[in-house]
Amino acid sequence: VGFVSEDEYLEIQGITREQSGDYECSASNDVAAPVVRRVKVTCSHHHPPYPPYISEAKGTGVPVGQKGTLQCEASAVPSAEFQWYKDDKRLIEGKKGVKVENRPFLSKLIFFNVSEHDYGNYTCVASNKLGHTNASIMLFEVKTTALTPWKGPGAVSEVSNGTSRRAGCVWLLPLLVLHLLLKF
Repeated sequence: VGFVSEDEYLEIQGITREQSGDYECSASNDVAAPVVRRVKVTCSHHHPPYPPYISEAKGTGVPVGQKGTLQCEASAVPSAEFQWYKDDKRLIEGKKGVKVENRPFLSKLIFFNVSEHDYGNYTCVASNKLGHTNASIMLFEVKTTALTPWKGPGAVSEVSNGTSRRAGCVWLLPLLVLHLLLKF
């Protein structure tokens, strides 16, 4: 969530605690490289500091070998620090193929090449000096079965919970359209 201002002032009216955090100011001209400064905005005048609460925890289904992202969003003043766990073991930044991306209100756990042992339940912990909270987030497997035209009617697409969906009706549509066209 950002605000854009074309002049030297940025006015945020009716600021809320969700808008606390780091803001960036960039000044540029044609002569030199842009100068960037960061400023931390804390809404403590109207909103006293408060412990984190997780507003969104997004799990995801990913096929083996694909990129997967788990997302954890928390509101807090001062802003929350995030940690990720799997089976009560803390995930250390730099684990092969896994990256943790933290922003003041959002943390992402990114898997670049999901393998079988990556699937499971992860815990996102958001904390600041006033307290902590956590959420459970799933990374689950989705099977991909390409539906190829020559499989014909009754081709099955597999879904992770074992149910199957008939894709036979897909080839009926062109026939129906053709039938209607020939009628007129």
